[in-house]
Amino acid sequence: MSLSGKKPWYLEYCLIFIGTGLMALAVNSVFDAAGLVTGGFSGVAILVKSWTKGLIDGGIPLWVTNFTLNIPLFLIGAKIRGFSFVKKAIVGEVSLSFWLAVQPVWNIAGDDLLLAAVYGGLIQGVGIGLVFLGRGTTGGTDMMAAIIQKYLKHYSIAQIMQLIDAAIVLVGMYVFGIHRALYAMIAVYLVTKVSDGIIEGLKFSKAAYIITGKPDEIARMVMEDLDRGITGIKAKGMYSGEEKLMLFCVVSKKEIVYLKERVDEIDPNAFVIVSDAREVHGEGFIERA
Repeated sequence: MSLSGKKPWYLEYCLIFIGTGLMALAVNSVFDAAGLVTGGFSGVAILVKSWTKGLIDGGIPLWVTNFTLNIPLFLIGAKIRGFSFVKKAIVGEVSLSFWLAVQPVWNIAGDDLLLAAVYGGLIQGVGIGLVFLGRGTTGGTDMMAAIIQKYLKHYSIAQIMQLIDAAIVLVGMYVFGIHRALYAMIAVYLVTKVSDGIIEGLKFSKAAYIITGKPDEIARMVMEDLDRGITGIKAKGMYSGEEKLMLFCVVSKKEIVYLKERVDEIDPNAFVIVSDAREVHGEGFIERA
């Protein structure tokens, strides 16, 4: 079963469990150890732990703050949007809190803040990507943003979440200093790029536009050799005034190399445009639920 298709329920929960384990590793053994606040409720938990070290030995554990902050959000979210809205988030949050509580702490990056930003960003990015592939979430600022957006409809969830996370990072800058905050921004960037890459990379295809004088031969090659569909679009060259048939098809990343080679063999004068197709729903690509 492809991860980009419809996954069985147990695989989705496995992805959430593994993903939250990686997220906890980044928070426990990289960000907290280095004093990097990267936003989210995990960032708040790092701040609370630092603030309370004088009150209790070692400060309030990360999992306690993370779990406690999410409880009112789950109750509000369930009341406003129904239990289905928070079901997967509860699973993700309980799993993340579990990992934060039981995972041993290793100071992976030592005292090197650059390594902490890079390692933490990569590990957490992979973790978040796996959670999203399991169609889950861990609550936190993304759920808070979804609730707020219900009342501030002129803002998107992403915009609200960015404002909340930016505020958390700014508080972290005040507590741990601007030097660490700058490294935290590197981590935030990596988390976003890596998680997006995992989610989009598994669904990544190539769209090809082919302008050729031999549309029938090329279309036959695509349908027979690649077993892909292809569409003919009427087009007109504005310089030559000549009517032509432009071919359009979507293939996988591996198939695009073969496609270009075969088009060159059939028609060396063909004009080929290749672009990214981030998501393709339909037969041979992402199955519709």
